[in-house]
Amino acid sequence: MIAIPGGRLERALRDKARRFLKSQRGLRKPELRDIFSRAAYIFPGDLRVENYPRRPVVAFNPGAILRGDRLWMFPRLVFDYYNYTSSIGFIEAGISDVVEGALEKPLGTRVILWPKYLWEFKGCEDARVHREGDRYLLLYTGYGYMVKGDALSTSIVQGLAVFDSEFKETGRGYFTIAGDEERFLPRAAKDSVIITVRRGEAVMLSRPTMGDVDICWRSRADLGEPCFLGETMEPVLANEEWEFKVGWSTNAVKLSSNEYLVGWHGVLREDYSYRNGIAVVDEEGDLLAISNYLLAPKGIVEEYGDRPLVVFGNGLVRYRELLVWVGGISDYAMAIFTAELEKVMETLKWIRG
Repeated sequence: MIAIPGGRLERALRDKARRFLKSQRGLRKPELRDIFSRAAYIFPGDLRVENYPRRPVVAFNPGAILRGDRLWMFPRLVFDYYNYTSSIGFIEAGISDVVEGALEKPLGTRVILWPKYLWEFKGCEDARVHREGDRYLLLYTGYGYMVKGDALSTSIVQGLAVFDSEFKETGRGYFTIAGDEERFLPRAAKDSVIITVRRGEAVMLSRPTMGDVDICWRSRADLGEPCFLGETMEPVLANEEWEFKVGWSTNAVKLSSNEYLVGWHGVLREDYSYRNGIAVVDEEGDLLAISNYLLAPKGIVEEYGDRPLVVFGNGLVRYRELLVWVGGISDYAMAIFTAELEKVMETLKWIRG
C-alpha cells in the first residue's frame, strides 16, 4: 500500500535531509576550472531516425556506455513543441571517431523507449545505463500523472527499464521508498545512479525530494519491486549556499575495487546556469572525494537553446587515458567533452579514503 505523504518513514527521511542540509555545506567552492575539451557536437539534424516517421526537433541529455570500441549513446528525443513529450533513442558510434571529432553524419538512431503508462505519459527523460550480466538497466525520469481521488496529479518518478542482451525491453516500472510498514512515493524522484548490483539488490545514488528538501542520497534498492530501502537511505551531498539545487549527473565509472567516478551538477542562484563536477564514491555510495566545477556552458552553441545555460550529463565513460563526458547542451543538442583522467583526479578534494 502506498502511504500518503507525511507517514512516519517520509517524516523521518525529511527530517534527516533537513539536518544534513544545515550541517554539511562547505565542501565546495564556487570556482570553475575548465579542463574539458570540446570533441564534437551532435545536433538534431545530424540524426536519421530509422523506426519512427518524424524528425526530432531536439536531441539532448544522452546516457552513454562503452562496449568494446563502440560508444552507445541514449539521447532524449522530442518530436514536437506542443506537448514536448520525450522518448529515449539509441545511437552507436566508434569511440575513436567520437574523441577525435571524426563522426560521420547523419547518425542512425532508433527510438527504444517511449511513454506507455500514465506515470510517464508526458515523457521518458534523461537515460542512464548500467550493464549487469547479460542485461542492461536503464534509469530514466518518468514524467506523467498519478490518479488521486477523481483527479490526475502531475508526477515525476524514477523509472527503470530492463533490456536483454539484444537490447529488447523486458520490463519497466518506477521506484517507491519502502520501509517495514509503509511504502510511499516522494514528491519527485530523479537523477539516480546504479553503482553495483548483487542478487537483485543495487547500491544506488538518487535524488528524491523529501518535503521541501532536494539533496543527494545513497541507499540500497530492490530492483525487483523496484524500491529504495528506506532504512538504508543516507544523505551524501547538499547544495551550497550559492546554488538552488544539486543532483547526480551521470552513470558511475569504476576506478578501482572500491572507487567509482560519478558526475554531479549544481544550479547557480547567480544566473540559473548548470555547472558540473566530479565526485568519487565507494561501493556503498559514501562520498570519498569531490571537485569544484569542471564543466560549464561556453559560447553561443552551448549557452543558447530551449533552456539556456545548461550542460547536463548523463553519460560518462573512460577511454584509455581520457574521461569522456557525453552531455546535453541547453536542452536542444548533444556535446562530447573530453579531459585527461589524470587532470580530473588532480582537481579532487579528498574527504576520506
